[in-house]
Amino acid sequence: MANEPTKPSAPDGTAAQYRSHATPPDSGTLRQVAAFAAGAPFTALVAAVEVAVVTAALGVPLSTAPVAVGLVAFAVYAADHVADAEGDAGSTPARARIALRYADQLMVAAAVSYGSAVALAAGAGPAALALVLVPGAVWIGYATDWLPAAGAFVAPLDEISVPRLKDVFLLNSAAVALAWAVAVVAAPLAFAGVPVDSVGAPAVALLFAYVFARSFVDVEVPNVRDVAADAAQGVATLPVAYGVTGTRRILLGVDAVAAGLLAAAAATGGGWSPALVALGVGLAVSVTVTALAGRLRGAALGVAPDCSYLVAGAALLALAL
Repeated sequence: MANEPTKPSAPDGTAAQYRSHATPPDSGTLRQVAAFAAGAPFTALVAAVEVAVVTAALGVPLSTAPVAVGLVAFAVYAADHVADAEGDAGSTPARARIALRYADQLMVAAAVSYGSAVALAAGAGPAALALVLVPGAVWIGYATDWLPAAGAFVAPLDEISVPRLKDVFLLNSAAVALAWAVAVVAAPLAFAGVPVDSVGAPAVALLFAYVFARSFVDVEVPNVRDVAADAAQGVATLPVAYGVTGTRRILLGVDAVAAGLLAAAAATGGGWSPALVALGVGLAVSVTVTALAGRLRGAALGVAPDCSYLVAGAALLALAL
């Protein structure tokens, strides 16, 4: 019996079957659905819950902010997974396979999702609309080579080489954390039409710093799983630079800072509200996940950090009931 022909590979080593829309997937349908759900849809759910918890912590009326931020999160992360699918084939093969196989459909879904978020924001006012546009602008600078590409059409810029934010050590994670903090803390105020002064600038600033610190940890923990792929692509992350043990120590330090910020927010607001207690429960989950970084494997390490917000949401609901 003749040997079967070897499946061709792309120049980057990604099997051509990942790109083929006609080739059936290697894994079962259930695994494919799970890989998709653990990607952008899961991130969208986490974003919506996080905004709802922060809304309660700020003491402002509930609005469409959780829905809008969830839609933006789905759009940004779906587009990012498609853009980086070939590079992610080694670290998250199931998700990469989905992104490559259904790239066109995912980009359409991302566009519809972002458009829906913009429509919601437009109805809430100019501040909400401007806020919704921030994550998309950050993603353009984070994941694409838009400036060198634009320079090809402008003579003075044709020799400029500006790296993606994603390739700049620490700035990559800081940019993502900043976008999350702006969206999560500012959206409840903007969509409800509540000025910062009515809540208290110190409380808002402390919650902003807390979300920024927590988001930085949530970005870097999954990088432990991706350390080999990131190193091969020249992407500098904490695990690439300091190893798993060093990264764990640094991130536990950041979590300690987040705990101090949360305590300061409680002191500023006159006590521990149910929402702040819920955020504290989520922080405890984050510390546990960070301590286990390097021991958790595969998809578990990718979703575990964000699960802290789902735990916080469940805790807030339990306290409310």
